Amino acid sequence: MTESPGEAVRSLLRGVDRATLATKVRDDGAPEGAHAPYASLVLLAVDQDAAPLLLLSDLADHTKNLQADPACSLMIDGTQGLDNPLTGARATLQGRIALHPDAGALRRFVNRHPSAAMYAGFGDFNLYRMTVDRAHLVAGFGRIHWIDAKDVFQPLPGGYALGGEEQGVVDHMNEDHADAVGLYANKILGLPGVGWRLTGVDMEGADLRRDGVCARLPFQKPVRDAETARVELVRLVKQARGRPA
Repeated sequence: MTESPGEAVRSLLRGVDRATLATKVRDDGAPEGAHAPYASLVLLAVDQDAAPLLLLSDLADHTKNLQADPACSLMIDGTQGLDNPLTGARATLQGRIALHPDAGALRRFVNRHPSAAMYAGFGDFNLYRMTVDRAHLVAGFGRIHWIDAKDVFQPLPGGYALGGEEQGVVDHMNEDHADAVGLYANKILGLPGVGWRLTGVDMEGADLRRDGVCARLPFQKPVRDAETARVELVRLVKQARGRPA
């Protein structure tokens, strides 16, 4: 089944680990007339509903710009490794950034980016969440769409408990079932190497990482809590073991 434009943007968000953030240069940060957007590289994670999460330093120019004006754009690039990048998918999100002092979301970010653990607790680093108004998707020649945020982000269903249970699932899989995580990467996703770790679980899938490589393991159907996630992860292990070595 072909992804809808909104699903394609959400897949990009869940699949990449970095983005380009564009902010408006604040009035006191540039000479008169030089207030064009300022673009910078940022590490990216997403919340349970795929909303962008950024861990930013108060000392960074982009953070100072956001404190003056929270409007921003975020460029999500899914073209890495393509011979012709213009045939690949990328999306620009438009919206606003706000502080998001949520411990679970910060854990998601640090799991996604282990290197961030060394500074995540510093007083001048804060977690931000982006509220997206709309997205612009370019997914190859002729597939160009403006998309409302409601068509990108799925509301979490009633009774959704996985957000509070996620860390237990991640720790259990990495500590007790590291062989299964390796099977997901090697057999289902076709990725080489040992040492893959689970970094996150949400209603649509699981996130894996090995060194600097991130991967996305999609679920067959949405999950809502630790138990339904366990059922799906067991099914995927059985699937992986049924494939030829």
